[in-house]
Amino acid sequence: MLKIRLFCNQGMSTSLLVKAMIKAAEEEGTEVDIMAYPANEMDARIEGIDCALLGPQVGYLKSKATKTCEAKNVPVDVIPMQDYGMCNGKGVLAFAKKLAGK
Repeated sequence: MLKIRLFCNQGMSTSLLVKAMIKAAEEEGTEVDIMAYPANEMDARIEGIDCALLGPQVGYLKSKATKTCEAKNVPVDVIPMQDYGMCNGKGVLAFAKKLAGK
């Protein structure tokens, strides 16, 4: 199972993207656990996950997030703006899988 956590301002703007990613995973037969949270909850939400994704609106937090995630051996990156804006679940899932090395 691929465990992915998305982080944004309030954890709400990514909810549509989470649904699209879950749908894409179901279509390709990939078992996933995907949830979205506010970026300020990252410390408490990254234990045991395969990768962390930042919404473009909090991309400025990448250096801080990298330090937090490195301590737990969790890869982290910013979701590409175009995929985020278009709610491209398939594209963001592929991005997450590549980031996680899966």
